[in-house]
Amino acid sequence: MKRKRSFGDRAFDIINTIFMLLVIVIMAYPIWYVLVASLSDSNYLAAYRGVLLWPLKFTTAAYTMVFKNPNIVTGYCNTILIVVVGTLLNVFFTLIAAYVMSRKPFPGKKIFMIMMVITMYFNGGIIPRYILNNNWLGLGNNRLVLILPVLVVTYNMVILRTGLEAIPDSLDESARIDGANEFQILFKIMAPVAKAPIAVVALYYAVTHWNSWFTAAVYIRDRAKYPLQLILRDILINNDVNSMMGGEEGSMLAISESIKYATIMVATVPILCIYPFVQKYFVKGAMIGAVKG
Repeated sequence: MKRKRSFGDRAFDIINTIFMLLVIVIMAYPIWYVLVASLSDSNYLAAYRGVLLWPLKFTTAAYTMVFKNPNIVTGYCNTILIVVVGTLLNVFFTLIAAYVMSRKPFPGKKIFMIMMVITMYFNGGIIPRYILNNNWLGLGNNRLVLILPVLVVTYNMVILRTGLEAIPDSLDESARIDGANEFQILFKIMAPVAKAPIAVVALYYAVTHWNSWFTAAVYIRDRAKYPLQLILRDILINNDVNSMMGGEEGSMLAISESIKYATIMVATVPILCIYPFVQKYFVKGAMIGAVKG
């Protein structure tokens, strides 16, 4: 029998709905503004003031100029390479570390776990890290510097470890009885069952690689190896749009603003498109890591 909802319950639902709609508008409008500004005529955009809801004289000229810039294409290729290779390596080694830490105790397990957790709160700092990566490991001006130093992130390892700990020991034991080795148990039994936390960790790693620019700014000196976010930084902060503005009429300031908005969209949309494919795993996988330590 359905319980009759009180006036207070209905009022709460209405207020909560209005509040969530306001939050959605506040969070979505900046993205919408950048999108419509990138599709607006540069001269109209420069003269416009106020809330922008629709493109001003719709045009895709800014996107045409963005993709004519060879640095954007090169940055895209570098970033996609780093995201794909980096995420695969991250998930592989993080899964191995989590599997080891989730199984029955072995000598020194607590010490290893403490050493890994310490790295979440303390590190040597930028200068020692630079000396280690650039001078000792020889990773200066190498794309691997964006992958190897962050091969395993402790927070992500804890999420995966907690997910693997939730798997019954009977699966592990039955596989051993059938003669499976550790790698077969991990990748053929544990990994398929722990799809949710693996998907969350993969998303975390992919977003981190996609948005990373500071490490590249410190170590990468060859412009041909710049990731997309570093190219975007040059365009937005250093106002480096000259290579995209040749032969275009109108105010240089107006054109540069239109190009900046288009560049932001080009650099943002691809990673946003990944979320819908892992959304069904995201909440479940993130909560697994949050419920247990």
